[in-house]
Amino acid sequence: MNETPGQNASASDESSLALPQVMVLDGVCARAPGKRIAAADALRALEQAPYLVCHAGYLVGRLSLVAQVPQPVVRAAREQAHLDICELFAFAAPAVMAVPTPTGLARALGLAPGSDDAATVEAVARELLRRLGDRSYPNSREALQVANFLDRGKWPWASLVIAALGEARGKHDAASVFATGLNVWDRLDEWEDEGPRPPGSHDPVKPEEAQSFLAGILKGSAEARPQQMDYTGAVTATFDPRESAARNQIVLAEAGTGLGKTLGYLAPSWLWATRNKAAVWISTYTKNLQRQLEQETARLVPDPEERRHRIVIRKGRENYVCLLNMQEAFARMTASNPRSALMAGLIARWARASKDGDMVGGDFPAWLMGLFYDAGAGDRAMTPMGLGLTDRRGECIYSACPHYRKCFIEKAVRAGRKADLVIANHALVLHQVAVDQALGEAKMDEDQERAGGLTRLVFDEGHHLFDAADSAFSGHLTGQETAELRRWIRGPETQRRRGRGLVDRLGDLAGDDERAETFLQEVLKGALCLPGPGWMRRIQAGQPEGETEAFLAVVRQQVIARADNDTGATLETDCRPFVDGLRAAAGTLAAAMIDLKRPMTGLAKRLMARLDDEAGELNSTERARIEALARSLTRRSELMLTGFVEMLGRLVDEEDTQFVEWFSVEQAWDREIDTGLHSHWVDPTIPLAASVLKSADGVLITSATLRDRPPEMPDDWRNAETRTGSVHLPYPVIRHSWESPFDYLSNSRLIVVNDLGRENMDHLAAAYRELFLASGGGALGLFTAISRLRAVHRRLVRPMAEAGLPLYAQHADPIDTGTLVDMFRAEANACLLGTDAVRDGVDVPGDSLRLIVMDRVPWGQPTILERARKTAFGGSQWQDMQVRLRLRQAFGRLIRSSGDRGCFVMLDGRLASRFATAFPPGLPIERVGLVDGLEIVRDFLKHNE
Repeated sequence: MNETPGQNASASDESSLALPQVMVLDGVCARAPGKRIAAADALRALEQAPYLVCHAGYLVGRLSLVAQVPQPVVRAAREQAHLDICELFAFAAPAVMAVPTPTGLARALGLAPGSDDAATVEAVARELLRRLGDRSYPNSREALQVANFLDRGKWPWASLVIAALGEARGKHDAASVFATGLNVWDRLDEWEDEGPRPPGSHDPVKPEEAQSFLAGILKGSAEARPQQMDYTGAVTATFDPRESAARNQIVLAEAGTGLGKTLGYLAPSWLWATRNKAAVWISTYTKNLQRQLEQETARLVPDPEERRHRIVIRKGRENYVCLLNMQEAFARMTASNPRSALMAGLIARWARASKDGDMVGGDFPAWLMGLFYDAGAGDRAMTPMGLGLTDRRGECIYSACPHYRKCFIEKAVRAGRKADLVIANHALVLHQVAVDQALGEAKMDEDQERAGGLTRLVFDEGHHLFDAADSAFSGHLTGQETAELRRWIRGPETQRRRGRGLVDRLGDLAGDDERAETFLQEVLKGALCLPGPGWMRRIQAGQPEGETEAFLAVVRQQVIARADNDTGATLETDCRPFVDGLRAAAGTLAAAMIDLKRPMTGLAKRLMARLDDEAGELNSTERARIEALARSLTRRSELMLTGFVEMLGRLVDEEDTQFVEWFSVEQAWDREIDTGLHSHWVDPTIPLAASVLKSADGVLITSATLRDRPPEMPDDWRNAETRTGSVHLPYPVIRHSWESPFDYLSNSRLIVVNDLGRENMDHLAAAYRELFLASGGGALGLFTAISRLRAVHRRLVRPMAEAGLPLYAQHADPIDTGTLVDMFRAEANACLLGTDAVRDGVDVPGDSLRLIVMDRVPWGQPTILERARKTAFGGSQWQDMQVRLRLRQAFGRLIRSSGDRGCFVMLDGRLASRFATAFPPGLPIERVGLVDGLEIVRDFLKHNE
């Protein structure tokens, strides 16, 4: 082959753009116009010269899995200056959602993708450059500034982009040549404060009203679902007004897959919110599901601009880009290397166009990170959090920030206060409640709503409430947690660290208050009890500094001495009996934390007192800064430090049977990264019921898998009430259940392969391979462990590629999980490997998903926490319930519309008959060998053709 790329012969006659030769993935090979290239030859060609490609990281990574070439060749092929249309797309079409494949990018641009990916790649490139050259292209001067900046770093697309933008602007002006264009924070619109929303009224929604409204928004839909109308009428009880202060409306509604529960509860929610001028908060489990839910609301409010104001997505602040962090990160990235500078430029382009600055599940192209990091960099490196672009550490200085009036987070908070529907997630809602419970409503952070103000709540994916509450109401006294607190107080203590300490936040806010200055100095001194930089290295060496490190060193000693060191994962052990010195170290640390808490509380009170003493002198900015800092201090002293002291108190004195506590050493990448004490409620729905279910006026908890169905009592609601916390209410709740309208007996098969060695990765991979081939793709492979997924993935890459079946894998491909699911959904014959996140979050109706293969029975992890809950909740019954619920979730991915057909295959003969109720009633389990199972899959799915 000719290894030196030249201009394509197929280039458009109407364009003089000189694009290099295209190379795309083609099974186990690559393809350039007119020829197929073996993987090894393709990698060497990519090493030697730049090509026009689509997602170079994925292309090179996939070729390297099937080619036997030295790693330096692979590295050089990845680092070559290829013209990647994903980079061009991120620059020219920022904040436009697209799947990063030739077909996906073409569809996002409104182009009709052809059968030839190489031609599609070139068409996408030319269309993007054409758009940049259009005189109506938005903010073209700013785009030109970024392009000129990237040109100085030799971005391969820069000259073509500058030429196109130059046509739009007529000529290059000096400002565009010398400015970087990265200062997004200077170009965003400011938000404006509005008065508080008046309290809403309490008028109910009648069932027939909700049903009539639902019929209107469903007009023209293909499928009529009477159960959906019944569901809508029943859940209107959520919005009935209270009859007494001691009792509210709690509705548990199980709605089988395909019933249409989302629109079923959105209809009465919208009617109540608009009628009563009060918000309904709708909470789901994951951030990707939030986005799916928001898309459904287009039925309620078709106009996108109106919908943007009336229906708002809310997430924790760690999901949004922080403009101050971005400014600091860009300074580091532009001084680092051209690739980092390119990343900064593309992120800046997105931030300028973003609707809401949401980097996790929003309009940020998550696949962008995979252009700069491969899967070996670790999942965290491939996230905006890994770059420090979001506020993960609670560093926000609120109105003291120079970008406060343009802050995406503040905009989201204010939009949520005016919205009719607020689409949140369980983590945010329960975090707010946990903080409210600990601090009281007067001490909330600026970005939080008062939990008591959430009067109407809908918890979709309600089967996850137990786990969400477990996370929200737990405590972790670990090295990382306490080191972050020290850094928040004292700021960065080495040149390599970044951030802002308490002195920076306080600035001149204390005025001439000597008592406040004394408290500040005591806080700075007291924080020395917390771990400083290099703490893990010191405790491993037995040379701790300060009370926290001394405690953690003894904790680590106990874990290392007693835990099972063969697991390769997180090590853990019971707290009791203590090793020598542990009780004394805990007591000493508790005293030090009390000594730190005292001046933090004092400083917060002095700041709040200044608001009263100088009410007539402080301007609004100063007041906001003082109040924000006082709240942050209070939160860390009253919530965090008080929680730590209580945990240590239980450790030193007597165990509280409501809690389960243990020590751990967390490991990753073959090294220790954290150690500490963990505390969880044995039953986290106790605080859930007390602080959420009792306080709201109405709560709907709904899911397709709300109940477990044990063989002895398949219609029992007790497990659902236990896992949602309604069992702790002193009055009965309303309960409803509807079966799925789908004909599972005709449209699905349930197969258990009983002759496979589960621990032999070669045998397991062979089973996946043959099943995927038997179905012709359209297959989802689910795994109970990441290590098993990766082992099977390595063995499947070549055979799937040779068969022409695209294979995607969570934790293996350099692309985020949400994008992998989008790529899988967009193709009829692709295969996707994933773990829990895929099992619980995939919605792929149609022929793209016709086979699910699960590697083994999904038992829970044998942890100390699970041991305690198994003891508390009925022994093996608790364990079996967890298995059945996971199986119900997994099987529920298979049939998503009335026309779907599919097979569910379990590669584990241990699937006992007591788990059969996890599947649709009457669906037989066919226990066969692998050969017979393959024949069943082929025969059943051939009807799809």
